[in-house]
Amino acid sequence: MTVLLAVNAGRLRPSEHTDAADGRTAIDKRPVTGPVAVAAPGPKGIGRSGVAGDTVGNPRHHGGDDQAVYAYAREDLDDWERELGRELPNGCFGENLTTRGLDVSGARIGERWRIGARAILEVTSPRIPCQTFQGRLGEPRWVKRFTEAGVPGAYLRVIEPGEIQAGDAIEVVHRPAHEVDIALAFRASTTERSLLPRVLAAGDALHPELLERARKYVDSDGS
Repeated sequence: MTVLLAVNAGRLRPSEHTDAADGRTAIDKRPVTGPVAVAAPGPKGIGRSGVAGDTVGNPRHHGGDDQAVYAYAREDLDDWERELGRELPNGCFGENLTTRGLDVSGARIGERWRIGARAILEVTSPRIPCQTFQGRLGEPRWVKRFTEAGVPGAYLRVIEPGEIQAGDAIEVVHRPAHEVDIALAFRASTTERSLLPRVLAAGDALHPELLERARKYVDSDGS
């Protein structure tokens, strides 16, 4: 069964690992109980999340309509637990949604999920690891290790608002015909820029920044 294990939200807390102007981050997300509203938060840069009660610490890089919600698979967290030899509770990667039974990094750009009765979310782009994430985990070379693993989880935009909660079923209601999934888009954005032309097959469903990067790469003949 494909299910939402946890809805996670975070409050701003001081951190030496963030480059946010006020030195605070909300990457430390914890499961919340009861129904939580999800809705499009508005344009990037105003510091808003698509999950009610959640906070965005660095609006230059996070939040906004095209990164409204971040999802990560419990199965991938379990793999990291075995590799790191430590417990990784739901929300510890800064994800808003912890899923079970869904290959999040195998989701295609533009894929749509219905969660609960009404909410519909659309896959837009992979998560790119940063120093704040590395500081949060406290693992050496974490950015490089996370990148090499190639299971980044997915950002989503909110197509239809609604309320969601732990235990809700997740249904894939639309899966595009192209084959541009989160894992491919991640490699194109990080270690294999030669893949950027391939991500254009996802069209306008791509996060606008990734779409622009791929178009520039093609226009420059891959240089």
